[in-house]
Amino acid sequence: MSVAVRVIPCLDVDAGRVVKGVNFENLRDAGDPVELASRYDAMGADEVTFLDVSASSGGRETMVDVVRRTAEQVFVPLTVGGGVRSTDDVDRLLRAGADKVGVNTAAIARPQLVAEIAERFGRQVLTLSVDARRVTGDVVTESGFEVTTHGGRRGTGIDAVEWAAQAAELGAGEILLNSMDADGTTSGFDLEMLAAVRERVSVPLVASGGAGTPEHFVAAARAGADAVLAASVFHFGTLTIDDVKDTMRASGIEVR
Repeated sequence: MSVAVRVIPCLDVDAGRVVKGVNFENLRDAGDPVELASRYDAMGADEVTFLDVSASSGGRETMVDVVRRTAEQVFVPLTVGGGVRSTDDVDRLLRAGADKVGVNTAAIARPQLVAEIAERFGRQVLTLSVDARRVTGDVVTESGFEVTTHGGRRGTGIDAVEWAAQAAELGAGEILLNSMDADGTTSGFDLEMLAAVRERVSVPLVASGGAGTPEHFVAAARAGADAVLAASVFHFGTLTIDDVKDTMRASGIEVR
């Protein structure tokens, strides 16, 4: 686990532009990804995460170009996810300048992909992105949380906590846990889900979905997050990186 909690702005990229919505819907433009990443680098972000939300083959090519241009200007680690289906996709993004690559849907369809990526590149480059929600209706999982795909719109019936634990065993170096219920709501991270995954995995855990105040980041760290990730509160100027880090320091949490 990390000693200091990392603060990570997340840029959802659609056709070369940063977008943000609520629960992955009603997306609005938030700017140029290279400019935003450069701004966050200067503001003291510990890492920057890009997620390609339109990961068609054309979207992947756009993303490679975005990563390449960003890597030339930004000196914090870059994590890139969206549409990664093979070790060759990982190779292409690493060569463009990514430091870590996120996988999601393709790993759910074929968990062995996690092991293949870890074996070829080392587990330190592999972030498993888990889009999870509380179960509803007839769906039953032991933890009460379910893995989703397609921006949280499609349930899988897979227990989110069990999947995170399985992926960590297969070789995932980090778990990015995104609450689809909280995404974009600014009502706070899903602390119960964070704590449940923290209990099962020893690899670094990144909290995502729901940040609205500096205190929300503190609560996520106390629930077991090694890193805290947010998008809209940073993009639209509600909070700065310093706001978050200052509050965390004042709460006795070590940050970089």
